[in-house]
Amino acid sequence: MGSLRNTEDPGDTEGAPFAECVLCRAPTEYPESTKGVTLCPRCEWQEAQRTACSG
Repeated sequence: MGSLRNTEDPGDTEGAPFAECVLCRAPTEYPESTKGVTLCPRCEWQEAQRTACSG
């Protein structure tokens, strides 16, 4: 099953407004123009933990 999170490299985001995390609404490291599901580093880590342990 494919991952919902965005795997696109955030690249140079200097001066760009940041997208909100879809889970906790905290700012992410991705610009607002990024398509797909954007997660903050904390939620991204938690999601990785959940999917790693699901057999």
